[in-house]
Amino acid sequence: MLPLSALTLRDQLADGDISSREATAHYLQQIDQQQALGAFIHVSEAAMDAAARADEAFAKHRGKLGRMHGMPTAFKDLNDVAGMPTTYGSAAIKQTTATRDSALAARLRAEGVIVLGKTQVPEFGLSSYSENLIAAPSRNPHDPLRSSGGSSGGQAAAVAAGMIPVGPGSDGGGSVRIPAAACGLVGLKPSLGRIPSDVLEGYSDGYGAPKLTVSGPLAHDALDAALLMDAMRGSDYFLPLLRGGYPEELANLRIGYSTHSPFQSAYDIAVSAEAQQSFTAGLQQLARRHQVELATLDYAEDYQEAFTAVWTNGLKDIPLDDESRLGTLARDFRRRSQERSRRESLRAATRVRQIAADFIRQWSAYDVIATPALSGIPPLVGHYTQGSAERDYMLQCQYSPYSSMVNVASAAAVTVPVGTSKDGLPLGIQLISPRSDEGMLLALALQISM
Repeated sequence: MLPLSALTLRDQLADGDISSREATAHYLQQIDQQQALGAFIHVSEAAMDAAARADEAFAKHRGKLGRMHGMPTAFKDLNDVAGMPTTYGSAAIKQTTATRDSALAARLRAEGVIVLGKTQVPEFGLSSYSENLIAAPSRNPHDPLRSSGGSSGGQAAAVAAGMIPVGPGSDGGGSVRIPAAACGLVGLKPSLGRIPSDVLEGYSDGYGAPKLTVSGPLAHDALDAALLMDAMRGSDYFLPLLRGGYPEELANLRIGYSTHSPFQSAYDIAVSAEAQQSFTAGLQQLARRHQVELATLDYAEDYQEAFTAVWTNGLKDIPLDDESRLGTLARDFRRRSQERSRRESLRAATRVRQIAADFIRQWSAYDVIATPALSGIPPLVGHYTQGSAERDYMLQCQYSPYSSMVNVASAAAVTVPVGTSKDGLPLGIQLISPRSDEGMLLALALQISM
């Protein structure tokens, strides 16, 4: 039986207590036995050979290898991995096999990971649910009738169900934090630029808006998230910080809590009684060490319009093989992006930068802003796709009303499980650092779990 902790597994691999082949065989078996969850869309046939090579390297170079040498993981089907197909979750593009690794995959391969395959995503990573037209939906291990979230939904399901010990995700509007919260994991959204591979092409999009998407870890706990963060960065910082005295010493932070969402001017936003109860429980845990108080926040009424324009602008330039095979949401938002003039896109980018500055100004009155992770329990599979694209998008904003504002602000945030619903479904809290202190956020996540 392998340990639940990725950090413990890393240490056992390094000490020779377990081989990479044994670990890889175990996780491949779990993937095979839990195919009904739809977490994986491609399983590598070369994983065992890679594990054998990792074991040979252990025998020759023990102590001089990567931070995650011999440890199995997987990548979202938005990341190119050499020798594996990349579908981007879309039936409308030509399906090809990647000839080289994405920058993130290359970074983690350099740390010695064994890639088990690719996991399920929504089309082009657009949604807070991982359902598309090319493969079965990703389901929640806590209740397979329900969604595992998105866009890192396959990753979250795989980690939560024990198919991989820890998983790299990406977050453009909540895509690490939403599935982490839905599946009872710690999900860290770093600040823009914290992971070097995220900004190889700069910090802004073609219209001058801040890039929204960053890479981040999904893990069972804060220590595992710190391990993966250090591997994704290629430098030791977060894990040594958490293994030192910092989490015990961290105290007297000013934490402002709020259930106000910038989407409230456009949609009816309501937090369920169970989500509110878990949020309150998380605040009470934080109040043991810190000053917790209600934050009065006033968000721009045009947030939804400006964010949506920036979020969807990239769709207009995606080359398609068969546009008729786009899903409803992608088709509608691609049409909107193509109809939007360059002047309108530039205006939206400018407005998003103004809103981002206002977010940071307001949040900076505190060390941390706390919100519910999500407005309620994960919805049923198919919940979003029974009507128009506009309804789909509204339901997503109502489910995750506190996520995208962190991406707009280029700040850091973490979601942490703090309770369950009466039916045993995870519920959590989100902590935002306006100063983008990921180490502090991970320490707070560790304090909550103590």
